[in-house]
Amino acid sequence: MTRRRPSSRSRPDNHSSKGNGRLRIIGGEFRRRLLPVLDRPGLRPTPDRVRETLFNWLAAATPGARVLDLFAGTGALGLEALSRGATEALFVERDPQVALALGNNLQTLGAGDRGTVHSGDALALVANAPTDTPPFSLVFVDPPFRQDLAGLCCERLEQGWLTEDAWIYLETETGLEVDIPKRWSLHREVRAGDSTGRLYRRQVSLGA
Repeated sequence: MTRRRPSSRSRPDNHSSKGNGRLRIIGGEFRRRLLPVLDRPGLRPTPDRVRETLFNWLAAATPGARVLDLFAGTGALGLEALSRGATEALFVERDPQVALALGNNLQTLGAGDRGTVHSGDALALVANAPTDTPPFSLVFVDPPFRQDLAGLCCERLEQGWLTEDAWIYLETETGLEVDIPKRWSLHREVRAGDSTGRLYRRQVSLGA
């Protein structure tokens, strides 16, 4: 979630005008570490309360996970996952300066060998099946509000980006109805401000 609403991603300018300056890792190896956040319109880390709730839900799934953090912004969710034992993470952020800052924060944490930053458009990245990377077991999707990106992004993730039993966290503006892939089952839901986060589990089989 972000800013105007509080969160970790970049949102349109009409939601907020400044970042909050610092990102605090709240659990795991990097617990209590403070990282700088660029002063960018709508750029704020996902609130501590929301991250704590989410990673409590994901306590058993995070260690050893391969993480894909789409529309990464500050990378708060992916960094938290690395702190809590994820094996590796790919962060996708289209703003070059925000992507550079995220890369610098990975180096500051000593996690540069486990985190990779892709400076580019998240929706474009998942438009085609991956050719040089294994599927991901934990995915964070937090697209800009009111741009109709969530449904298409979720659909494209089904083109080889997910492990059979992947976890997917989707954050959107509250009230938005998203066409979720049939194999995704809603596990938990959290609301903060004008945003709603939903955690889904991909089912190994749809069953008969």
